[in-house]
Amino acid sequence: MKPSVFSYHRPRSLHDALALLAEHGFDAKVIAGGQSLGPMMNMRFAQPAHLVDLNALPQLAGIERTGSTLRIGALTRHHELATSPLVRDACPLLALAAATVGHYAIRQRGTLGGSLANADPAAQLPLIVRTLDARIEVAGPGRTREIAAADFLLAAMTTALEADEIVTAVRFPCARPDEGHGFEIFSRRHGDFAIAACAVSAIVDAGRFTHLRIGVGGVGDVPVSLDDVAANFIGATADDATIAFVAERVAAAIDPHDQPGISAAYRRELVHALSARALARASRYTLQDI
Repeated sequence: MKPSVFSYHRPRSLHDALALLAEHGFDAKVIAGGQSLGPMMNMRFAQPAHLVDLNALPQLAGIERTGSTLRIGALTRHHELATSPLVRDACPLLALAAATVGHYAIRQRGTLGGSLANADPAAQLPLIVRTLDARIEVAGPGRTREIAAADFLLAAMTTALEADEIVTAVRFPCARPDEGHGFEIFSRRHGDFAIAACAVSAIVDAGRFTHLRIGVGGVGDVPVSLDDVAANFIGATADDATIAFVAERVAAAIDPHDQPGISAAYRRELVHALSARALARASRYTLQDI
């Protein structure tokens, strides 16, 4: 299929891009990599009257570390997230997840801001921003604001963005040198969206968890951060038995839905296995029975 007729705009400044959105409102859509919007337009699931291309705005790309914060521009491509030495050093969990997005060609075009604005509940990057409690920078005509990930991702394919706003950057907390990370994903085929995924960051000191964050994606309308579950294991021995028990609690805490060909029980079993593997990697342990 082909998209319906639309007007194409390629603004040369953020001010001009925001002016176009303010003028056309819900009739306009922003495009950057186009890896989600393009297919949706071809199938006519999305039929914007105006397409606002952000690719002439290099100020929306780039990676910068300031103190304990890593700021990444919205136009930064998945491939750069996966391979940048700065990202791999300051936010390894983001790099791990970005390397699993789609296929090579998709990673070359898809962007951080586009993935978040699309808010597919099975996508990797929304899961990471939720797990790490990143903050999303947003600009509208004459205003800017910063939104916590938990408040930005509202429902499947739904965010807190207004019709005249653009994601400009994301601020991630930098990992500590002693922090371990694990990311596990399961899909039908390589490159497909996740049936389930789990992200973990952990610090083990003297054999015990002193920091633990756990996120799960692909099982509900939005990715979830299981802070309450993780908090119960601060101070616990980071051994195989504890990791297995944490994985049980993670699987029990989620509320997956039945879908054609994928039962809620199947997803829960996947989350149990994936969270155990991610926890083992983050804790620098290997479970022999997984």
